[in-house]
Amino acid sequence: MNISVLTLFPELYKPFFDASLIKKAQEKGLVSCHTNNLLSYAPPKSRVDDTTFGHNAGMLIKPEIIDQAVTAGETALGTAYKIILSPQGKVMTQPRLQELYERIKDQKHIMLIASRYEGLDARVESHYADELVSVGNFVVMGGDIPAMLLIEGLLRFVPGIVGKEESVQLDSFSGAFVDYPEYTRPIVWKGVTVPEIIRSGNHAAIESWRQEQAAQLTVKKHFNWLRSVSTTQAERTLVKKYIPHHYVALMHNDMMLKEGRIGPTSVTSIDIHDIARSSTTYGLKNFFVVTNLKDQQKMVQKMLSFWVDEKIGGDYNNKRHHAVLSVRLENELDDVIMAIEKKEGKKPLIIGTSARQQDAQQAITYFDQEIVWQHDRPVLFLFGTGSGMSEKLLQRCDYMLPPLQSYYDFNHLSVRSAVAIILDKWLGVALQK
Repeated sequence: MNISVLTLFPELYKPFFDASLIKKAQEKGLVSCHTNNLLSYAPPKSRVDDTTFGHNAGMLIKPEIIDQAVTAGETALGTAYKIILSPQGKVMTQPRLQELYERIKDQKHIMLIASRYEGLDARVESHYADELVSVGNFVVMGGDIPAMLLIEGLLRFVPGIVGKEESVQLDSFSGAFVDYPEYTRPIVWKGVTVPEIIRSGNHAAIESWRQEQAAQLTVKKHFNWLRSVSTTQAERTLVKKYIPHHYVALMHNDMMLKEGRIGPTSVTSIDIHDIARSSTTYGLKNFFVVTNLKDQQKMVQKMLSFWVDEKIGGDYNNKRHHAVLSVRLENELDDVIMAIEKKEGKKPLIIGTSARQQDAQQAITYFDQEIVWQHDRPVLFLFGTGSGMSEKLLQRCDYMLPPLQSYYDFNHLSVRSAVAIILDKWLGVALQK
């Protein structure tokens, strides 16, 4: 396989190609690496770049420079599969990287085009690119470091380059879990001892420990990666073990009312049924209905008594019966907190939700599970009814999620819909390639 790079800075690649496994791969004849200097195709006293149309800042490499460099590279090494490093490309993940390797592994010539300045004329990308690749949602000074990253990632799949093929198969992000922790001598270093179990010689116990550690690290540090890939039943069992326990409370006390007052709201049976089903679907331990109105409590208790009865509610609709078993009725938020603390041994962290934008220092996003889960405490989602929770309730939240938004102006979700969406955004699977 020939790898060539069109670049303005070929000197960056000499130490890269002359070191480590890439150098050994070339010595074995597994790969041949080349650079092609774009400056070679600019006439004397002229530039390789030009200003963009439309008064934008920055310069673009001229299309004819790329055209000449591609022609010269293919004349020397044969027709190329051309990869352009571009923010318009798909962001590389380990599965996507492996898919890309499978597409190119039989190609005799792989050409990477590393731009600089503001990038390449859009016509160059559409005309030449067999693949547009981005190495991440961030900006660097040019495509050379991304090109090197891509070369290293792809060459790991070439048989014979990495010493042990098993180490490639077990790479972080190749499966559901990242790597488990590894240790070497000395046994004690800076007061930290290598875990006894991995020094025991018990291979079954060591493998079990490694799986547990990998699952725990992935859930706590890379949950958004984990939810993007397919998992086996055994892996899902491990995942559930390390996701902190979550709860939902639907508040009917201290609500904002349409008249601008603060007061109670009525409980609706459809909210109880639908939120119970959402809570059970996403593995929440309990769904609390919170109201201090006695007549509302009687209504809720009557409904629950039907559905929690295995013979009556269970026979009528067993799945609904199973979901409603998680529902608990409480007077006040403090009662909910006490019930969770009694069950878990720790007070819950409270995550507030609101349809109104909150200017809060404790604001988090739907990708910030690590921030919340690092506290090692149960999590309580707080949802309001009426026109939303009062400031008194909002002040009790440790964190606030942003309002649910779309690209359209209408925004009037029912609370049961909001609960389902938020639980999915926080705990649901979102498969990607």
